[in-house]
Amino acid sequence: MDYFSEHYVTLILTAVYVGGCLYIGWHFKKKANQGVEGYYVAKREIPGWVISLAFFSTSASTNTYIGQAGKSFEYGLSWAWMGLIWTVFCIISWQLLGPKMRFQTARLKSFTIPDYFHLRYKSNLAKSIRVLSAVIILFATLWYMIGIAKGCAHVLTSVLDIPYEYGAFAIIAITCAYTIWGGMYSVLWTDAVQGIIMFGVAILMLAIPFMYVGGVDNLMETIRSTDHLTKSGEPIKSGLVAFGELVSFLYILGIGLSVGMKQISEPKNLIRFYSVDNARSMRFAMIWTPVFLGISLVCVMGLGALVHGMASTEEANLLINDTDEVVGFMLDKFDNKFVSGICVAGLFAAGMSSLASVIIIIGTAFVKDIWHVAKPMSESKIVPRTKWFMVIYCVIVYAMTLYPMAGIVELTAFAGAVFAASFFPAIFGGLYLKWGTDLGALTSMIAGMLVNIVWRFAFRFEYEPLKDIHEIIPAFLISMLTYITVSLFSKKRMPDERHLEVVFGKTV
Repeated sequence: MDYFSEHYVTLILTAVYVGGCLYIGWHFKKKANQGVEGYYVAKREIPGWVISLAFFSTSASTNTYIGQAGKSFEYGLSWAWMGLIWTVFCIISWQLLGPKMRFQTARLKSFTIPDYFHLRYKSNLAKSIRVLSAVIILFATLWYMIGIAKGCAHVLTSVLDIPYEYGAFAIIAITCAYTIWGGMYSVLWTDAVQGIIMFGVAILMLAIPFMYVGGVDNLMETIRSTDHLTKSGEPIKSGLVAFGELVSFLYILGIGLSVGMKQISEPKNLIRFYSVDNARSMRFAMIWTPVFLGISLVCVMGLGALVHGMASTEEANLLINDTDEVVGFMLDKFDNKFVSGICVAGLFAAGMSSLASVIIIIGTAFVKDIWHVAKPMSESKIVPRTKWFMVIYCVIVYAMTLYPMAGIVELTAFAGAVFAASFFPAIFGGLYLKWGTDLGALTSMIAGMLVNIVWRFAFRFEYEPLKDIHEIIPAFLISMLTYITVSLFSKKRMPDERHLEVVFGKTV
């Protein structure tokens, strides 16, 4: 009873939110199970405002609201530049990729990113590209899902005193349930609801440090002359407000590119373009998605730096060594049940929106793009088997979340780097370059994947001068160069003119 009286507001608000997500999943259960197109891409009938909010909410996940927000506790307000980088890539994604991807995937009857590669490049290598891209999805999303579940579990521990392992189980199990029930319908509609909540929570969280300290002037003066220490034990002094004093711009750029470029290469974002109902909806989303994302990022990217104004020296010494705990600490320190309840619901929304999107992507990748390719199955078996694999994968993610390999930011940034270097050249070439070939796509994927892994584990953390050069930079450059060079030298492998007319026919 003591526990409930202390946390009842947060528990009730969180329960209402979770119940709403489960209801949406159950509501769309029948509609989603009418075939592969319904379950995988919601029959391409989702309105633009839903797609816009869904893209925003899945882009700004726990990585943003907990991991990135907390990281500025260590790196200061300079970290807010990350928000600008992400917003630029959101604009690029919707302006450069969205309309063409919606058009081409509808003409090719593509339901997944891997089968887009197969149908677009159409050759004896296209099947191999499809399977390889599905394997890359399974590999990279594992890191990403662990980071998201880790962040949500930390918040539940800080605010509700729920043990880490129980919190991780709850977030994964709930999201898995409504995703399995309603497929892409429930993913997109719950994401839209989550986007509305997240937008409001971003503004609310930004206000908390100012309210706690007593206004803008008081807070800025406090963090400008703090006596807190850096992770290495040096005085921070004015580092929280001085650009580049606590972190190099090269590191900000690397992390910003790796996470921001997910918006132009990650399947969970790109699949949104498949489901838009018409060109008018696409135009709405092209304008408003960067607005939703940009405003939210401005609010949360520098939040950790402001939390220094709420922390004592002893508390700051603990938080600087585990910045994933900063947002939970802020809510606990502010000690307002109603505000904590709203924010926990918003942080749950941030995690669940991305988890749901990833869960369905890994299910479709394994069943339709690996299993179905290796051993073709009837359409009636594809959706049930997709559901079963989603459950199995979630169990694996939960087990690994109990022993995470790194912090939230590094986990999700590495996943983003793998997607950007492995997929973007093949996607951009498929959409814009008629002379792009299957061999160019295949070799660029392999190059992007290998350079990411080799640079991270053999160079970046082994040599001090390279530690701020994120793997996305060499991996993306080499992958893009590989695609262009190999495609130019293998022009004979281009699909025939008739197929290219289907792919690049006049956009309506």
